[in-house]
Amino acid sequence: MIPVLDFERFTSGKDRDGFVADLGVAARGPGFFLLTGHGIDAGLQAAVFAQADAFFSLPLAEKERISILKTKHYRGWAHDGLESLDETSGQKDRKESFNIGFDLPGDDPRVLAGEPFRGVNQWPELPGFRETMLAYYEAALDLGVRLSRAIALDLGLAEDHFDCAFVEPLAALRVLHYPPATGAAGEIGAGAHSDYGVVTLLMTDGEPGLQVRPRRGDWTDVPQVKGAYVVNIGDCLMRWTNDIYVSTPHRVLPPKRQRRSVAMFVEANPDVVVAALPGTGEPKYTPIRAADYLQSRLDATYTEKVGAQRATCPASPLTTRPGSPPDPSAPSR
Repeated sequence: MIPVLDFERFTSGKDRDGFVADLGVAARGPGFFLLTGHGIDAGLQAAVFAQADAFFSLPLAEKERISILKTKHYRGWAHDGLESLDETSGQKDRKESFNIGFDLPGDDPRVLAGEPFRGVNQWPELPGFRETMLAYYEAALDLGVRLSRAIALDLGLAEDHFDCAFVEPLAALRVLHYPPATGAAGEIGAGAHSDYGVVTLLMTDGEPGLQVRPRRGDWTDVPQVKGAYVVNIGDCLMRWTNDIYVSTPHRVLPPKRQRRSVAMFVEANPDVVVAALPGTGEPKYTPIRAADYLQSRLDATYTEKVGAQRATCPASPLTTRPGSPPDPSAPSR
C-alpha cells in the first residue's frame, strides 16, 4: 500500500523514467511513500536526534524562554497541548516540538518590516544545536528540491520547473517529542490531519505510532524501513496539481515509549502563486499566495494565539539562493 522508492534510481540516471513513474503512482494513490537512497548523511541525522534529545531534556523555564508564543513567525518551542491538528474534534495533541524556518539575520529588511514568516529563529543555549539544525535544514531542503524535479517530470513539466519556487521558502524544520502514553481515554499524539505544504520529509526513530488513512481505507501503520524517509504529499501540492496528487490524512498514536521524529515541511516561497499547473485541467481552486494559504491553515491549528498582531505582507522581490539561477519556466509570483 505504501511503496518503497529508491531515489538513487533517479539521481544516478540508471532508471529515471521508472522512478518518476513509480513516484507518480504513489502521489496519485496513497499519497505516501518511503524514500531510500536519499543521500543525507547518517551522521548528520544522528546529530539532529542527539541535539533534539538535549533540547527536550532542558528545564521547562529554559524552553519557555524561546516559546513559539513569543513570536508571530512560528519559530521556537511549542508546549504539550498547544496544537490541535484534528480540526474536527478539537482534541489537543500530546507532544512538544521545536520549529525553525529559513534563517535570516535580524537586520534583514523583511525581518525589520515584520513580514509574516520572516522572523529570526529562536535558539536554545546548547553547544552545536544551531549549527546542526541549520546544516540539516539545508540538506533536507536540497532533498526536497531534488525530489520536486522528479515530480515536475511526472506532471509533464520541465525538470527545473519548481526550482525557483524554493529559493527562500516557507519551509519549516520541526523536531518532535511524544511522551509515553498514559492510557487516558481519547489520548492522541497528533490528531488526524493532512500536512499543509508541498511535501513532507519525515525522519523517525523507529518507534511505531504513525498511521495513515488512504481513500476508501482504514487506518493502517506506516511501515518502518531503516534509514528511509517517510514522504507524503501536502495539501498545497494537491491544490497546485488540481487534485491530481493526493494529500492523505494521518495521525500519531500515543507511543508505548517516548517517540522522536524530525519533519521537514517543504514549502514554496511566500509570494509563489499556487494555481493549477499547466496540463492539469480546469482549475478547481482560486489562485492563492503560498504564505496566505499556510497562514489560513496555521490559524486553525494552534489552541493559543501565536505572536502579536500580524502585519500584511506586500509582494517582495525574488532573491536567489546560491547555485539556483532564476528559471523563466517557474510558477508565477
